[in-house]
Amino acid sequence: MTLDDTQKARVAEWIEQGAKLSEIQIRLAEELGLKLTYMEVRFLVDDLKLVPKEPEPPKPAPEPPTAKPVTEHVAKDELELLPPTPGGGGGAVVVSVDQIARPGALVSGKVVFSDGQKAEWTLDQMGRLGLAAEQKGYRPTQTDIEQFQTALQRELSKLGL
Repeated sequence: MTLDDTQKARVAEWIEQGAKLSEIQIRLAEELGLKLTYMEVRFLVDDLKLVPKEPEPPKPAPEPPTAKPVTEHVAKDELELLPPTPGGGGGAVVVSVDQIARPGALVSGKVVFSDGQKAEWTLDQMGRLGLAAEQKGYRPTQTDIEQFQTALQRELSKLGL
């Protein structure tokens, strides 16, 4: 297929505008009356030494700023040394990740809630989160649960999970 200079300029203009090969194929048929296969359009663009533009990747949304951190990163050994927060509440929820996950868990660790209560957590291969408190029947507050989930997500993202 041979194009005249005007037709070559049109194809070059379409490429410059960011048209994809399939769009060029449609325009060639509609505007210039040239019915070409996709492969023929690809060869044509290559013969004209034109390079289709890559679409710009979407820019990631900026993370919302946080007023103050609600958690602290603490090594597993340090977790045992933390004293309970007196008065129940008011402290930060502290999450740690075990270096070796418990059997049956993808990842596991410990948490100290704002009232000083401790628990062990596990995340299995199905994405189910388990929480076992040291004190039988203990139920953390809704705020502590939210802070725990946020802290856990932060710690897991540091591990690339």
